[in-house]
Amino acid sequence: MKLFIYHTPELTPTDKTPDCAIVVDVLRATSTIATVLASGGEAVQAFSDLDQLIAVSEKWPSEKRLRAGERGGAKVTGFELGNSPLDCTPEVVQGRRLFISTTNGTRALQRIQHSPTVIAAALINRAAVVHYLWEKQPEIVWIVGSGWEGSFSLEDTVCAGAIAYSLVEKSQLSPDDLAGNDELISAIALYSQWQNDLLGLFHQASHGKRLLRLEGHEDLKYCAQIDILDVLPIQQETGVLKSQ
Repeated sequence: MKLFIYHTPELTPTDKTPDCAIVVDVLRATSTIATVLASGGEAVQAFSDLDQLIAVSEKWPSEKRLRAGERGGAKVTGFELGNSPLDCTPEVVQGRRLFISTTNGTRALQRIQHSPTVIAAALINRAAVVHYLWEKQPEIVWIVGSGWEGSFSLEDTVCAGAIAYSLVEKSQLSPDDLAGNDELISAIALYSQWQNDLLGLFHQASHGKRLLRLEGHEDLKYCAQIDILDVLPIQQETGVLKSQ
């Protein structure tokens, strides 16, 4: 197994696809996706375009759907939900499909949606992702951070590092044995330094500061937890993730 980390979807190669692609948007799309499925949601369907989301979701009975939209960290007007995982309680999402569009995470999902296996990862479900990789042993794995509007983000990179760090521990290989590119080595180093204060790292991250300005401190605390959900959001059809 070789792991490649790409800090944003724009940095992924355009002429190939991996055996397994893992999308990371810790703040907050993939944290929300994992929470919805762990709370009994039927599925999460991701869109980069809001108009397309509305058109597709209109075909579903209103009692079976939820629309979640976020731009610039704020909830889209007219949608039931924004992008806070804390709103995705069993009472709200049980048996319903979440149609979601966010600034960064859904764009990253769209970039790698044609890979044979597509997984959504966050810190909160890291162990489930690592278990899948260890069990299936895909040859080439991309971990794709969503970043922020095309730029590097600390929170996505530390999550990628957390996944790689755990695989190194499980396999007893060296990071160099797993590394497909230099980014993997740097991500492991970032996680190693901050693993005991992930919330502190989020407070230094530009998007963490953005969410704090939007009164998102509880979201940061929730998303900074590690291995609290045993759920693996995996793509079943293009753009549609369900729990495995």
